[in-house]
Amino acid sequence: MSEIDKHPAFNALRRLTPARLRLDPEGGPATLESVLDFQLSHAKARDAIWKPVDWEAVEAGIGGAEVIRVHSRAEDRGVYIRRPDLGRRLREGDGETLPEGPFDVVIVLADGLSADAVNTNSAEVMTGLVEAFSDLRLGPIVLAEQGRVGIGDEIGERMGAKLMVMVIGERPGLSLTTSLGAYLTINPRVGTPDSSRNCVSNIHNSGGLSAEKAVAKIDWLVRHALKLGVTGVGLKDNSDKILIE
Repeated sequence: MSEIDKHPAFNALRRLTPARLRLDPEGGPATLESVLDFQLSHAKARDAIWKPVDWEAVEAGIGGAEVIRVHSRAEDRGVYIRRPDLGRRLREGDGETLPEGPFDVVIVLADGLSADAVNTNSAEVMTGLVEAFSDLRLGPIVLAEQGRVGIGDEIGERMGAKLMVMVIGERPGLSLTTSLGAYLTINPRVGTPDSSRNCVSNIHNSGGLSAEKAVAKIDWLVRHALKLGVTGVGLKDNSDKILIE
């Protein structure tokens, strides 16, 4: 261990993030410990992408809310990885299972690129959002298997949603596999560009945005979006004051 690793300031910084902060400035071969740690992190990231979500457990964890299950046009994980476009559209026939609304808000939960994130953190976030939107016309929760962000546009359009909230597993890194993201889109329509969305990212309990704070931020954004009739580049996030402990 080098002198910098022993420094109190550097150790304090390490406690703030699970990320790898530096390489050994003295050079030389990597230690066996660091090589094995890297290989383990890489394996966890691959597992998070490829393993399935436990949708039954997720649905049970949401608690009491009406839930509808749908699937994208990507029939399996291999197709989902190779064809992002198919993950953005509903499987033929699944759209007919959705109620037409109208609704103020529709919440969609998709596996995205991390089953770990959905399995670990989604129940608390989804339950918090349902409670936060209790005074709004909230549609049934839609669980979208093999779904990407864009699938929420088709779901929201079919359900007559004023605003769609898509909660999705974020791409895992080499230090974290359990991060969720939330995308907000006013008047969702198939083909909506990303510039028309707001994103709340890094929702996890390992130094990221906690579920409680994420719900508060999303709630602030949703209410201002409904009031102003806009999301994306036209909606500025000034919610930081509500997140100060």
